[in-house]
Amino acid sequence: MEVEEEEDRRRKLMIVSEPSSRFFSLLASNDRDFLLSSHGTQQVKISEIEDKVLGIYFSANWYSPCKEFNEILVETYEQVKTNFEVVFVSSDENLDAFNTYRASMPWLSIPFSDLATKKALDRRFNIEGIPCLVILQPEYKKDESTLHDGVELLYRFGEEAFPFTRERLDELELQIKEKYETQTLMNLLTNFDRDYLLAHPASTQIPVESLVGKTVGLFFSAQWCLPGVKFTSKLISIYHKIKQNQDFEIIYVSTDRDEEEFESYFNTMPWLTLPHQDTTIKTLAKHFDVKGIPCLIILGPDGKTITKNGRNLVNLYQENAYPFTEERVNLLEKTMDEEAKKLPSSEYHEGHRHELNLVSEGNGGGFYICCDCDEQGFSWAYQCLDCGYEIHPKCVKAVNLPASMAQS
Repeated sequence: MEVEEEEDRRRKLMIVSEPSSRFFSLLASNDRDFLLSSHGTQQVKISEIEDKVLGIYFSANWYSPCKEFNEILVETYEQVKTNFEVVFVSSDENLDAFNTYRASMPWLSIPFSDLATKKALDRRFNIEGIPCLVILQPEYKKDESTLHDGVELLYRFGEEAFPFTRERLDELELQIKEKYETQTLMNLLTNFDRDYLLAHPASTQIPVESLVGKTVGLFFSAQWCLPGVKFTSKLISIYHKIKQNQDFEIIYVSTDRDEEEFESYFNTMPWLTLPHQDTTIKTLAKHFDVKGIPCLIILGPDGKTITKNGRNLVNLYQENAYPFTEERVNLLEKTMDEEAKKLPSSEYHEGHRHELNLVSEGNGGGFYICCDCDEQGFSWAYQCLDCGYEIHPKCVKAVNLPASMAQS
């Protein structure tokens, strides 16, 4: 699945190489040869940016993922703005919202009133969602016409992705490959100032070195994340069951907003943690490309990555998922397939009024969030063909409906 996800990610990436002369035809209109600067209504000629790498940024103030990415883009822009320019293309509700959002941006903008240029850019780059950052190189080369997604690149690499050329991306991919090949617990979890983790009671220090040879889970979560808090209670139960017979440990990687939240949440956990706001936290999130929480990364006894889908495996197989290896998962999948053959092809669930049909990955199943327990599922599910309701087979609380109700 990870290979398929990587191929899908590459298909979504968008870096475009255009001749510099096209900047004007893309960004200008019949009565406008300028862009708005970040300072009020000040105008900047489009010709002034033709020698820079250009990012065309499709975004809106009303969408929280846009606001989150905006912070990442600002950080990158401030580091490389000498040779990089961004042009904001707004999907805001009105002029006031546009001006409010633009105030957080240190780059240029298409005037809000220029709807024709916005529509033309949407069509030109086939924009299907926001935020989207299309990168154009100032010099056109026929062998650099592939499209890639600048949002994905900045989340993964930040300013290191600049100047967003194929050569630079190949270098970064090679660096990532080398990092994974040389990955150990020590170089993942320690830094110049710290070679320990924290445990209960408060401030007890546990050397990272003591975990070498164990299977380790990196648990990315936060107290403000309700799915994370809910998953924590399940993970605690499974953690205790695995530790009864196996060398297993979990390390909390916090994205809590302050020390008080961090301490309150960690006090509910029986495992170890990195110190709150430790510099290693951002490094780990970037290294493992963590896009959302909760997330459970599983490392093997040699410190190498076993899977990034630990949360899903825990939800599917509980403590039986250990040691989370490909061989173990394949065995569990075969067992699940055999058990699924014994399940009814359809059921009525007490939490849903429509008939639910049993589906697998090959006939409508796949990754989903169970509508009963709110946790991830994969492959086998009971699915409502009328409204998309999906639940784990184990979550079905079957009810026998009168024939008249079943047909209604």
